[in-house]
Amino acid sequence: MFRMVKTEIWKLKRYYMIWAGVLLMLLSVLLTMFSTTASDGTVWTFSFFAEQVIKNNVTMIFPVCISLIAGYTIAREAKDDTLKSILPVPVSYCNLLWGKILVCALLSLFLGLVSAAFTVIGNFLMGFPGLSPASALQAFVQIMMNCLFLYIAVMPIIAVTARISNGHMIGTVIAFVYGYGGMFAAADAAVADIYPVTASLGLIRYRSYDPAVNWNIPVCLASMLAAFLISAVFVFTTKENAPVKTAAKQKRTVTKKGW
Repeated sequence: MFRMVKTEIWKLKRYYMIWAGVLLMLLSVLLTMFSTTASDGTVWTFSFFAEQVIKNNVTMIFPVCISLIAGYTIAREAKDDTLKSILPVPVSYCNLLWGKILVCALLSLFLGLVSAAFTVIGNFLMGFPGLSPASALQAFVQIMMNCLFLYIAVMPIIAVTARISNGHMIGTVIAFVYGYGGMFAAADAAVADIYPVTASLGLIRYRSYDPAVNWNIPVCLASMLAAFLISAVFVFTTKENAPVKTAAKQKRTVTKKGW
C-alpha cells in the first residue's frame, strides 16, 4: 500500500486539477474578505475572520473541491485507458481505490494548509487585529483538520460515484448540495452533531468559546466514523465494478457490387 500511495502522489504532479483546488481555497478567503465590507456592525478580528473562512469551506467550497479532485483522479484511469494495464499487475481495483483515497486524504491536509496560509495573508491585507503566533497556529490546526474531516464526510459520495464511468461530475453536484445542507443542519444543535459536514466543526471545537455553542463530541465522532465505515463498505464491494472505458464499435463498410 505504501508503494501504491507513493505512485499516486507522483501521478498528482501531472494533474492540473490540483491548481483548481488551490484556486478554490483562495476563493473561500476572497468571499470572506468581500463579506467584511458589509456595514452590519460586526467587529472583525483575525479569529473571527478565520472562523468565517472555515464556515465558507464547510458550506460552499471544500466538499465540492475535494469531491471534484478525488473523483477526477479516479476517473482518469478509465478515461486514459490505463486501467486495463494496471489491473493485471496484479493490483485489484479495490486496492487501487484505497491508494487514491489515502492520497486524497493527504491532499485534504495540503489544501487546508493552503487555505490557512491564504487566511493569514488576507488578514494582513485587511489589517484585522488579534493576529499572533498562537492564534495563527490555532487557525492552521483548525482549518487543516476541518478539511480532513470534511473529506471523510464526503467519502461515501466519492466511493459511490467511483462505480460510475465519469461519475465524478455527478459526485461534485451531490457534494455541493450535501455541503450547502450544512447551513440548515447548523440551525439545530442535535442535527449539527449528527450531520457529518457540520460534525466536522464539532471535532475542531468551532466557536466552542461561545456559551451558546455546545458540541456533543462523541456524537460528532460517531457520525464521522459512520461516514468512514460506509465508504469502506462501498470501496470493498467495488472489486467487480471497476468502470471500464468502452470503445465505440466501428461500422463495417459494405462494398457495393457491380458498377
